[in-house]
Amino acid sequence: MPKFVALLRGVNVGTAKRVPMAELRALLTRLGYSNVSTLLNSGNAVFDSTKGAPVKHAAGIAAAIAGQLNVEVPVIVKSAKELAGIVADNPIRPEASVHSRFLVAFVQDTKALSSLAAVESLVVPPEQFAVGKHAAYLLCANGILESKAGTALLGRAGREATTRNWATVLKLHALASA
Repeated sequence: MPKFVALLRGVNVGTAKRVPMAELRALLTRLGYSNVSTLLNSGNAVFDSTKGAPVKHAAGIAAAIAGQLNVEVPVIVKSAKELAGIVADNPIRPEASVHSRFLVAFVQDTKALSSLAAVESLVVPPEQFAVGKHAAYLLCANGILESKAGTALLGRAGREATTRNWATVLKLHALASA
């Protein structure tokens, strides 16, 4: 059965946009998804579905969260195959010690990646940035909070994207590949 990964943008950061993971799992199950699991408390879910395209899953999940949990949140859904491609296409190979400082920016529509190109002008070596076919990648060598490019990617420049650090991406990839 096809597996999918749902990525919620900006949940459970501070006190705004609270989405408990137990409630997210229950909501996804009510929507008809099976084998639902969540990872961390930052809005990551892996589920099985016999039908539907990622964009339709994203719209349905966002609508259900708004209607049932009263939280307006952008949702990006990738198939397990798409996630595997994003992992394989990564042009930056960070050492394990910096996985928490290496961000992957996910977008639902790859056309939105062009708006992330503006982040390039904020990159200061030893930072590295690349826009791939299906995601953007940013290594904040000195830390995300110290990086103007990282701040931009997490802020206005990345408003059509949601980011996850490389460690989380690899964990999601392992769950989606199981």
